[in-house]
This record gives sequence, structure tokens and C-alpha cells, in this order.
Amino acid sequence: MTQLHSETRNPVEHGSGSAARRTNDLEPDLAAVDARLNGYFADRISAASAFGPSYRRLWESARDAAEGGKRIRPRFVLTAYRGLGGTDHDAAFTAAVAYELLHTAFLLHDDVIDGDTVRRGRPNVAGAFSADALSRGADSGRGRRWGEAGAILAGDLLLHAASSTLARVPVDEWTRERLLEILDHGVFVTAAGELADVALAERLGPDTPALEDVLAMTEHKTAAYSVSGPLMTGALLAGGGEDVLTTLAEYGRLVGIAFQLGDDLLGVFGSEDVTGKSIVSDLRQGKETSLIAYARGTALWEDVVPSLGCGDLSLHEAARLAEVLEECGARRFVERLLAQHVERAIALLDSPSIPSALSEPLSDVARSCIGRIA
Repeated sequence: MTQLHSETRNPVEHGSGSAARRTNDLEPDLAAVDARLNGYFADRISAASAFGPSYRRLWESARDAAEGGKRIRPRFVLTAYRGLGGTDHDAAFTAAVAYELLHTAFLLHDDVIDGDTVRRGRPNVAGAFSADALSRGADSGRGRRWGEAGAILAGDLLLHAASSTLARVPVDEWTRERLLEILDHGVFVTAAGELADVALAERLGPDTPALEDVLAMTEHKTAAYSVSGPLMTGALLAGGGEDVLTTLAEYGRLVGIAFQLGDDLLGVFGSEDVTGKSIVSDLRQGKETSLIAYARGTALWEDVVPSLGCGDLSLHEAARLAEVLEECGARRFVERLLAQHVERAIALLDSPSIPSALSEPLSDVARSCIGRIA
């Protein structure tokens, strides 16, 4: 279930000129966040050694799962914090670490939900633990259960770590409670979105899901913890008022949806060589995307049904389905819907409460959602 997980293109990095300079300005802060993440995992791995080699290996695998990402959520925390003139960098770095731990936890659980054993081209926690069990003589069923147990436990540990890390941010009690409320809301809403995503994928919901259902699922599983939550957290730490937080929450909702709409387009019309995202995976899984939801209501739907969800769908057949989705107007509709979300997100930033130091980089982020398959 995609939650900005593919990270085929970093929405905070995209751009040139002043946008690129703003991105480069964050690099020292992101290096500090990485150093803190490394320190956290080193401490946990050392402590885990007292509980046996399997537990140490669990923490090492969790550390590996946190490596190699684009740090999108820390970037949003730091973008809001810097844009609003924050000066207590220790607090911002700690909060950024918390959101990266949260993201890694969701990745680990997501892999179990999807039955995946590989992420970013290497074995994930489930894959590593399963391989370990097989190497010790376990059969495939026992190996799978060992792998899933490792991934679930590692995800649980990092979910707790995200909350406990954020609770240790050096702020007053009211701010701490507000920070935890934002995090709690993100976890609560994301779980609802994941459950809805599984229901759609397994055909446990309406026989004919409406586009509104798909967009709601997209919003819930992506926007709250990936965009809105980190932005609101950075803003709160910088002293932003409720008017700022409300604006950033809605901006995050719109951009989160826009990014997922772009991901839907990439999943059918993108170039694997450019994006690294498969152009057959969504179609083979029969994934309920915005494109499919729109196509279902058109006269060409019967041309989609026979091949959608076929596990052995060929590249040639995927290309044929892409042509049908373009011919029925699905691509044009989703591109227009994406552009509308971007326009609304940028318009929100035209507010006296949002300084240009924040509105400009966030406008760049919103615009980067358009044209990702060009």
C-alpha cells in the first residue's frame, strides 16, 4: 500500500534555481538528523545484545530499514521550522527523528500487509528473518511466520520509539501535549486509510468503489503522517499559531492527495528507467487507483476488466491497458484533478500568516507533483 513509500522523486528536492538552493540549505540539518538516527539505533542494538543474537539482529534489521530513504518527513518538519524562523534546532532535529522512526514503522508493517520481502532492492526485515529461518532448516511456512513476527515486532518498537522520542522534545508541557496530539492523529488516520486500502484491494468494500472512496483512502493513508503532521510539528516548534497549523494541515491534505494521484499516473504511464517504479505492478495487483475508479464508469470499462488483476500480466498487455485508460479519459481526468489539488494548495499559502520563507518552498513542493511522468 503506497504511502509516499515509493519515493520515486523527492517532492521537497524537486526544482531548480532558488528552489534547489533552499533544498541545499537543509542538507546540514538532515545530516544532523541522520546522525541522531544512527546514534539511536546504535544504542538500541547495543542494549539488545543482552537479550540474545536474534533480538540484536532485529534491531540491526530495523536500522537497515531506516537507511536509504529520502527523509521526506524530516524535510517537512525542518522546512516549516526554518520557514517560520525557529531557532531551537535541537527540538526540530528530535522531532524530525521521531517522524522518520514513525515512517519506518509503517514501512515494516506495510510489508507484512503486502506480503513483501524486499524493499529498496534488498531484503526487508521480514525477508531477512525469513531467510535466516530457512538457513537454519525451517520450512517455508515457519520461515514466513518468523519473518512476519520480526517485521511486526520491529514496527511495534519503532511506533513506540516515535512517540517516546517526540515526548522528549525539550519544550513546555502544553507544546509537548500538542505535538503528541498531532502524532497520534497521524497514526490514527493512517491506520484507517491502510484498512480501507486492504478492503479495496481484497474487494471487501463496495462492489463498485466510487472515486470519492478511493480519494478518501488516499488522503487518510498518506497525507496526515507524511505531510500535514510533519509540517504542523515544525510550525508548532517554531511558535506558529493555530491559524498557521490549520493552513498547513489543509495544505498537507491537498499535497498528499496530489502526490498519490501522481503516483497513480506513474504506475501506468511512467518510465521505469526514470522513476524506478514498475508500470505493471499496480495493474497486476488490480489496485484500486484513481485511474481505475474513473475508468469503471466509462464505456470502455469492459476492455479493462479481463486483464486487470492478472498476476502474469505482460508488459505488452500493460501497454494496451494504458492505451485504454488514456482513451477512456482516465488519464486526462486524473491529471486535471491533480492540478486542481496543487492549485488549491498553493492558493492556501497566500496568507499573511505564512511568510515567504515558508510559502516559497512549499509552493515548489506542490508544483513538483505535476509533470512527474513528463
